[in-house]
Amino acid sequence: MKISRIGKEIPPFIVMDILERAQELERQGENIIHLEVGEPDFETPKCIRKRALDALKKGITHYTHSLGTYSLRCEIAKYYNDKYKLSVKIKPENVIVTSGTSPALFLIFGAILDRNDEVIISNPHYPCYPNFVKFLGGKPKFVFVREEEGFQLNPQKVKESVTKKTKAILINSPANPTGNLLSPEWMEEIASFGTPVISDEIYHGLVYKGEAQSILEFAEIGRELIVLNGFSKLFAMTGWRLGYIIATEDLIRPIQKMIQNFFISPNAFVQEAAIAALNECEKETEEMRKIYDERRKFMIERLREIGFGITVEPTGAFYVFANAKKFTNDSYKFAFEILEKAKVGVTPGIDFGSGGEGYIRFSYANSLDNIEEGLARIERFLAR
Repeated sequence: MKISRIGKEIPPFIVMDILERAQELERQGENIIHLEVGEPDFETPKCIRKRALDALKKGITHYTHSLGTYSLRCEIAKYYNDKYKLSVKIKPENVIVTSGTSPALFLIFGAILDRNDEVIISNPHYPCYPNFVKFLGGKPKFVFVREEEGFQLNPQKVKESVTKKTKAILINSPANPTGNLLSPEWMEEIASFGTPVISDEIYHGLVYKGEAQSILEFAEIGRELIVLNGFSKLFAMTGWRLGYIIATEDLIRPIQKMIQNFFISPNAFVQEAAIAALNECEKETEEMRKIYDERRKFMIERLREIGFGITVEPTGAFYVFANAKKFTNDSYKFAFEILEKAKVGVTPGIDFGSGGEGYIRFSYANSLDNIEEGLARIERFLAR
Protein backbone atom coordinates (compact mmCIF):
# COMPACT_ATOMS: atom_id res chain seq x y z
CA MET A 1 0.00 0.00 0.00
CA LYS A 2 1.36 3.40 -0.97
CA ILE A 3 1.16 5.75 2.00
CA SER A 4 -0.09 9.29 1.43
CA ARG A 5 2.19 12.30 1.80
CA ILE A 6 0.34 13.51 4.90
CA GLY A 7 0.46 10.00 6.35
CA LYS A 8 4.23 10.02 5.98
CA GLU A 9 4.85 13.59 7.07
CA ILE A 10 2.53 14.06 10.06
CA PRO A 11 4.75 14.17 13.15
CA PRO A 12 4.13 12.00 16.20
CA PHE A 13 2.57 13.36 19.38
CA ILE A 14 5.74 12.85 21.42
CA VAL A 15 4.01 12.78 24.82
CA MET A 16 2.14 9.71 23.58
CA ASP A 17 5.44 8.11 22.55
CA ILE A 18 6.68 8.75 26.09
CA LEU A 19 3.49 7.35 27.62
CA GLU A 20 3.50 4.26 25.43
CA ARG A 21 7.16 3.51 26.24
CA ALA A 22 6.32 4.01 29.92
CA GLN A 23 3.52 1.48 29.57
CA GLU A 24 5.94 -1.01 27.99
CA LEU A 25 8.26 -0.60 30.97
CA GLU A 26 5.33 -1.10 33.34
CA ARG A 27 4.46 -4.37 31.59
CA GLN A 28 8.04 -5.43 32.28
CA GLY A 29 7.49 -4.82 35.99
CA GLU A 30 8.94 -1.30 36.34
CA ASN A 31 7.29 1.26 38.60
CA ILE A 32 6.79 4.46 36.56
CA ILE A 33 5.72 7.83 37.93
CA HIS A 34 3.63 9.65 35.32
CA LEU A 35 4.27 13.39 35.16
CA GLU A 36 3.92 13.52 31.37
CA VAL A 37 0.20 13.14 30.71
CA GLY A 38 -2.24 16.04 30.81
CA GLU A 39 -5.12 14.00 32.16
CA PRO A 40 -6.89 14.49 35.52
CA ASP A 41 -6.17 11.64 37.92
CA PHE A 42 -9.53 12.14 39.63
CA GLU A 43 -12.60 10.02 38.97
CA THR A 44 -15.42 11.71 37.12
CA PRO A 45 -17.72 13.22 39.80
CA LYS A 46 -20.53 10.96 41.01
CA CYS A 47 -23.32 13.30 39.90
CA ILE A 48 -22.10 13.02 36.30
CA ARG A 49 -21.79 9.24 36.41
CA LYS A 50 -25.25 8.94 37.96
CA ARG A 51 -26.82 11.09 35.25
CA ALA A 52 -25.18 8.91 32.59
CA LEU A 53 -26.41 5.69 34.22
CA ASP A 54 -29.93 7.10 34.50
CA ALA A 55 -29.83 8.03 30.81
CA LEU A 56 -28.72 4.52 29.87
CA LYS A 57 -31.54 3.00 31.93
CA LYS A 58 -33.99 5.23 30.08
CA GLY A 59 -32.63 4.04 26.73
CA ILE A 60 -31.05 7.34 25.72
CA THR A 61 -28.65 5.59 23.36
CA HIS A 62 -29.68 6.73 19.88
CA TYR A 63 -28.53 9.43 17.47
CA THR A 64 -29.18 12.99 18.57
CA HIS A 65 -29.39 16.16 16.50
CA SER A 66 -26.08 16.62 14.68
CA LEU A 67 -25.47 19.89 16.55
CA GLY A 68 -26.16 18.21 19.89
CA THR A 69 -29.28 18.05 22.01
CA TYR A 70 -31.08 21.34 22.31
CA SER A 71 -31.21 20.96 26.11
CA LEU A 72 -27.40 20.73 26.40
CA ARG A 73 -26.90 23.60 23.99
CA CYS A 74 -29.19 25.71 26.17
CA GLU A 75 -27.19 24.77 29.28
CA ILE A 76 -23.84 25.61 27.63
CA ALA A 77 -25.20 29.00 26.54
CA LYS A 78 -26.48 29.66 30.07
CA TYR A 79 -23.16 28.54 31.58
CA TYR A 80 -21.21 31.08 29.51
CA ASN A 81 -23.76 33.85 30.00
CA ASP A 82 -23.66 33.36 33.78
CA LYS A 83 -19.92 32.84 34.12
CA TYR A 84 -18.54 35.65 31.99
CA LYS A 85 -19.25 39.34 31.52
CA LEU A 86 -20.71 39.17 28.04
CA SER A 87 -22.18 42.21 26.34
CA VAL A 88 -23.45 39.96 23.54
CA LYS A 89 -25.34 37.04 25.08
CA ILE A 90 -24.85 33.53 23.78
CA LYS A 91 -27.88 31.74 22.34
CA PRO A 92 -28.31 27.96 21.97
CA GLU A 93 -28.14 28.58 18.21
CA ASN A 94 -24.51 29.69 18.68
CA VAL A 95 -23.51 26.35 20.25
CA ILE A 96 -22.32 23.16 18.55
CA VAL A 97 -21.71 20.03 20.66
CA THR A 98 -18.88 17.82 19.39
CA SER A 99 -17.37 14.41 20.11
CA GLY A 100 -14.43 15.95 21.97
CA THR A 101 -12.43 19.15 21.56
CA SER A 102 -10.02 17.68 18.99
CA PRO A 103 -12.88 17.02 16.53
CA ALA A 104 -14.11 20.53 17.33
CA LEU A 105 -10.77 21.98 16.27
CA PHE A 106 -10.82 19.87 13.10
CA LEU A 107 -14.32 21.15 12.30
CA ILE A 108 -13.46 24.81 12.90
CA PHE A 109 -10.41 24.69 10.65
CA GLY A 110 -12.33 22.66 8.07
CA ALA A 111 -14.97 25.40 7.94
CA ILE A 112 -12.65 28.39 7.59
CA LEU A 113 -9.45 27.27 5.82
CA ASP A 114 -8.76 27.18 2.11
CA ARG A 115 -5.41 25.99 0.75
CA ASN A 116 -2.45 28.07 2.00
CA ASP A 117 -4.56 30.14 4.39
CA GLU A 118 -2.53 31.03 7.49
CA VAL A 119 -3.32 30.55 11.18
CA ILE A 120 -1.21 32.43 13.72
CA ILE A 121 -0.10 30.14 16.57
CA SER A 122 2.27 30.74 19.47
CA ASN A 123 5.58 28.89 19.68
CA PRO A 124 5.65 26.91 21.98
CA HIS A 125 2.10 25.63 21.50
CA TYR A 126 -0.11 22.58 22.00
CA PRO A 127 1.51 20.05 19.62
CA CYS A 128 -1.58 19.16 17.61
CA TYR A 129 -2.54 22.72 16.59
CA PRO A 130 -0.27 23.04 13.54
CA ASN A 131 -0.95 19.45 12.52
CA PHE A 132 -4.68 20.19 12.20
CA VAL A 133 -3.92 23.30 10.13
CA LYS A 134 -1.53 21.50 7.76
CA PHE A 135 -3.80 18.45 7.44
CA LEU A 136 -6.56 20.74 6.17
CA GLY A 137 -4.33 22.53 3.68
CA GLY A 138 -3.49 25.62 5.71
CA LYS A 139 -0.18 26.98 6.96
CA PRO A 140 0.66 27.60 10.61
CA LYS A 141 2.46 30.89 11.16
CA PHE A 142 4.36 30.92 14.42
CA VAL A 143 4.87 33.80 16.83
CA PHE A 144 7.60 33.09 19.37
CA VAL A 145 6.67 33.80 22.98
CA ARG A 146 9.17 34.59 25.72
CA GLU A 147 9.70 32.95 29.09
CA GLU A 148 10.26 36.40 30.64
CA GLU A 149 6.73 37.42 29.53
CA GLY A 150 5.16 34.26 30.91
CA PHE A 151 4.98 32.80 27.38
CA GLN A 152 2.12 35.21 26.61
CA LEU A 153 1.22 35.92 23.00
CA ASN A 154 2.45 39.48 22.52
CA PRO A 155 -0.16 41.52 20.56
CA GLN A 156 2.45 43.63 18.77
CA LYS A 157 4.19 40.51 17.43
CA VAL A 158 0.83 39.08 16.42
CA LYS A 159 -0.09 42.26 14.57
CA GLU A 160 3.22 42.21 12.69
CA SER A 161 2.47 38.62 11.59
CA VAL A 162 -0.99 39.31 10.16
CA THR A 163 -1.16 39.26 6.36
CA LYS A 164 -3.87 39.03 3.71
CA LYS A 165 -3.58 35.25 4.01
CA THR A 166 -4.24 35.23 7.77
CA LYS A 167 -7.53 33.45 8.41
CA ALA A 168 -7.39 33.26 12.21
CA ILE A 169 -5.37 33.84 15.36
CA LEU A 170 -5.37 30.89 17.78
CA ILE A 171 -5.04 31.61 21.50
CA ASN A 172 -5.02 29.25 24.49
CA SER A 173 -5.42 30.64 28.01
CA PRO A 174 -4.68 28.99 30.42
CA ALA A 175 -2.14 27.48 28.06
CA ASN A 176 -0.77 24.06 27.38
CA PRO A 177 2.20 23.55 27.89
CA THR A 178 3.00 26.59 30.00
CA GLY A 179 0.10 26.86 32.44
CA ASN A 180 0.14 30.65 31.99
CA LEU A 181 -2.77 33.00 31.31
CA LEU A 182 -3.01 35.67 28.64
CA SER A 183 -3.55 39.03 30.31
CA PRO A 184 -6.97 40.70 29.75
CA GLU A 185 -5.24 43.72 28.20
CA TRP A 186 -3.38 41.64 25.62
CA MET A 187 -6.44 39.51 24.91
CA GLU A 188 -8.50 42.62 24.27
CA GLU A 189 -5.85 44.04 21.98
CA ILE A 190 -5.67 40.81 19.94
CA ALA A 191 -9.47 40.79 19.65
CA SER A 192 -9.40 44.35 18.32
CA PHE A 193 -7.36 43.53 15.19
CA GLY A 194 -10.45 42.48 13.23
CA THR A 195 -8.92 39.10 12.42
CA PRO A 196 -10.98 36.08 13.55
CA VAL A 197 -9.79 34.72 16.90
CA ILE A 198 -10.16 31.08 17.95
CA SER A 199 -9.92 30.78 21.72
CA ASP A 200 -9.16 27.35 23.22
CA GLU A 201 -10.71 27.61 26.69
CA ILE A 202 -10.45 23.96 27.72
CA TYR A 203 -8.54 24.78 30.93
CA HIS A 204 -11.00 27.42 32.15
CA GLY A 205 -11.98 26.70 35.75
CA LEU A 206 -8.47 25.46 36.55
CA VAL A 207 -7.04 28.82 37.60
CA TYR A 208 -5.31 29.47 40.94
CA LYS A 209 -4.57 33.19 40.84
CA GLY A 210 -6.71 35.77 39.08
CA GLU A 211 -9.38 34.74 36.58
CA ALA A 212 -9.45 33.35 33.08
CA GLN A 213 -11.37 35.52 30.64
CA SER A 214 -13.26 34.30 27.63
CA ILE A 215 -12.53 35.92 24.29
CA LEU A 216 -16.30 36.43 24.05
CA GLU A 217 -16.03 39.18 26.67
CA PHE A 218 -14.54 41.29 23.86
CA ALA A 219 -17.27 40.53 21.31
CA GLU A 220 -18.04 44.19 20.68
CA ILE A 221 -14.59 44.85 19.25
CA GLY A 222 -13.94 41.47 17.63
CA ARG A 223 -15.20 40.69 14.14
CA GLU A 224 -15.28 36.92 14.53
CA LEU A 225 -14.65 35.23 17.88
CA ILE A 226 -14.84 31.45 18.19
CA VAL A 227 -14.65 29.47 21.43
CA LEU A 228 -13.42 25.91 21.74
CA ASN A 229 -14.15 24.16 25.05
CA GLY A 230 -15.18 20.83 26.54
CA PHE A 231 -15.65 18.68 29.61
CA SER A 232 -12.39 16.71 29.74
CA LYS A 233 -10.20 18.80 32.03
CA LEU A 234 -12.36 20.68 34.55
CA PHE A 235 -14.81 17.83 35.03
CA ALA A 236 -12.29 14.94 34.73
CA MET A 237 -14.17 13.52 31.73
CA THR A 238 -11.35 12.80 29.26
CA GLY A 239 -12.69 9.38 28.27
CA TRP A 240 -16.24 10.66 27.75
CA ARG A 241 -15.15 12.59 24.63
CA LEU A 242 -17.40 15.62 24.64
CA GLY A 243 -16.60 19.17 23.61
CA TYR A 244 -18.31 22.19 22.11
CA ILE A 245 -17.90 25.21 19.88
CA ILE A 246 -19.43 28.66 20.37
CA ALA A 247 -19.50 30.60 17.11
CA THR A 248 -21.42 33.15 15.09
CA GLU A 249 -24.38 31.73 13.20
CA ASP A 250 -22.73 31.90 9.75
CA LEU A 251 -20.35 29.12 10.82
CA ILE A 252 -23.01 26.79 12.21
CA ARG A 253 -24.35 25.29 8.98
CA PRO A 254 -20.93 24.54 7.38
CA ILE A 255 -19.79 22.81 10.57
CA GLN A 256 -23.10 20.98 10.87
CA LYS A 257 -22.70 19.50 7.41
CA MET A 258 -19.23 18.20 8.32
CA ILE A 259 -20.58 16.63 11.51
CA GLN A 260 -23.35 14.94 9.55
CA ASN A 261 -20.80 13.45 7.16
CA PHE A 262 -17.94 12.60 9.50
CA PHE A 263 -19.37 12.12 13.02
CA ILE A 264 -23.21 11.84 12.69
CA SER A 265 -23.82 13.23 16.19
CA PRO A 266 -22.29 13.38 19.67
CA ASN A 267 -22.92 10.53 22.11
CA ALA A 268 -26.48 10.70 23.47
CA PHE A 269 -26.14 9.61 27.10
CA VAL A 270 -22.86 11.52 27.50
CA GLN A 271 -24.70 14.71 26.57
CA GLU A 272 -27.15 13.99 29.39
CA ALA A 273 -24.22 13.56 31.79
CA ALA A 274 -22.78 16.89 30.63
CA ILE A 275 -25.91 18.70 31.82
CA ALA A 276 -25.18 17.41 35.32
CA ALA A 277 -21.57 18.56 34.98
CA LEU A 278 -22.65 22.13 34.28
CA ASN A 279 -25.27 22.29 37.02
CA GLU A 280 -24.42 19.91 39.86
CA CYS A 281 -20.64 19.61 40.22
CA GLU A 282 -19.40 22.96 41.53
CA LYS A 283 -18.42 21.50 44.92
CA GLU A 284 -16.44 18.63 43.34
CA THR A 285 -14.67 20.80 40.78
CA GLU A 286 -13.71 23.33 43.44
CA GLU A 287 -12.22 20.56 45.59
CA MET A 288 -10.21 19.29 42.61
CA ARG A 289 -9.01 22.83 41.90
CA LYS A 290 -7.77 23.24 45.49
CA ILE A 291 -5.86 19.96 45.31
CA TYR A 292 -4.28 20.94 41.99
CA ASP A 293 -3.19 24.23 43.54
CA GLU A 294 -1.51 22.43 46.44
CA ARG A 295 0.36 20.22 43.98
CA ARG A 296 1.27 23.24 41.82
CA LYS A 297 2.92 25.07 44.71
CA PHE A 298 4.84 21.97 45.79
CA MET A 299 6.05 21.18 42.27
CA ILE A 300 7.27 24.71 41.57
CA GLU A 301 9.25 24.82 44.82
CA ARG A 302 10.84 21.39 44.31
CA LEU A 303 11.73 21.98 40.66
CA ARG A 304 13.53 25.16 41.64
CA GLU A 305 15.39 23.31 44.40
CA ILE A 306 16.50 20.69 41.87
CA GLY A 307 17.79 23.39 39.51
CA PHE A 308 15.08 23.89 36.90
CA GLY A 309 14.25 27.46 35.92
CA ILE A 310 10.77 28.95 36.37
CA THR A 311 10.77 32.69 35.65
CA VAL A 312 7.01 33.30 35.82
CA GLU A 313 5.01 30.92 38.00
CA PRO A 314 2.16 29.22 36.10
CA THR A 315 -1.29 29.94 37.53
CA GLY A 316 -3.56 27.75 35.42
CA ALA A 317 -4.13 24.28 33.91
CA PHE A 318 -1.97 21.58 35.56
CA TYR A 319 1.46 22.09 34.00
CA VAL A 320 4.83 23.58 34.82
CA PHE A 321 6.98 24.35 31.78
CA ALA A 322 10.43 24.40 33.33
CA ASN A 323 13.69 25.62 31.82
CA ALA A 324 16.09 22.64 31.67
CA LYS A 325 18.90 24.31 29.68
CA LYS A 326 21.17 23.92 32.70
CA PHE A 327 20.98 20.17 32.12
CA THR A 328 20.49 19.66 28.37
CA ASN A 329 20.12 21.16 24.91
CA ASP A 330 18.23 18.08 23.68
CA SER A 331 14.92 17.83 25.51
CA TYR A 332 13.81 14.74 23.52
CA LYS A 333 16.84 12.69 24.50
CA PHE A 334 16.73 14.07 28.05
CA ALA A 335 13.06 13.09 28.56
CA PHE A 336 13.71 9.52 27.42
CA GLU A 337 16.78 9.31 29.67
CA ILE A 338 14.66 10.39 32.63
CA LEU A 339 12.09 7.75 31.72
CA GLU A 340 14.59 4.90 31.24
CA LYS A 341 16.91 5.71 34.14
CA ALA A 342 14.77 7.54 36.71
CA LYS A 343 11.50 5.77 35.79
CA VAL A 344 9.60 9.06 35.55
CA GLY A 345 7.57 10.16 32.53
CA VAL A 346 7.98 13.82 31.53
CA THR A 347 7.31 15.63 28.24
CA PRO A 348 10.16 17.15 26.20
CA GLY A 349 9.74 20.79 25.30
CA ILE A 350 10.44 20.10 21.63
CA ASP A 351 7.02 18.42 21.45
CA PHE A 352 5.55 21.93 21.68
CA GLY A 353 7.55 23.47 18.85
CA SER A 354 11.06 24.77 18.32
CA GLY A 355 10.44 27.45 20.95
CA GLY A 356 10.06 24.70 23.53
CA GLU A 357 13.52 23.22 23.06
CA GLY A 358 15.47 23.25 26.31
CA TYR A 359 12.32 22.98 28.42
CA ILE A 360 10.50 20.09 30.08
CA ARG A 361 6.76 20.02 30.78
CA PHE A 362 5.79 18.52 34.12
CA SER A 363 2.14 17.65 34.79
CA TYR A 364 0.78 17.78 38.33
CA ALA A 365 -2.31 15.78 37.40
CA ASN A 366 -1.06 13.09 39.77
CA SER A 367 -1.11 12.57 43.53
CA LEU A 368 1.14 14.67 45.78
CA ASP A 369 2.88 11.48 46.95
CA ASN A 370 3.65 10.47 43.36
CA ILE A 371 4.84 13.96 42.47
CA GLU A 372 7.13 14.00 45.50
CA GLU A 373 8.57 10.57 44.63
CA GLY A 374 8.91 11.39 40.94
CA LEU A 375 10.84 14.61 41.55
CA ALA A 376 13.06 12.85 44.12
CA ARG A 377 13.93 10.24 41.48
CA ILE A 378 14.78 13.00 38.97
CA GLU A 379 16.95 14.76 41.56
CA ARG A 380 18.89 11.53 42.21
CA PHE A 381 19.24 10.93 38.45
CA LEU A 382 20.67 14.41 37.91
CA ALA A 383 23.05 14.02 40.84
CA ARG A 384 24.48 10.91 39.17
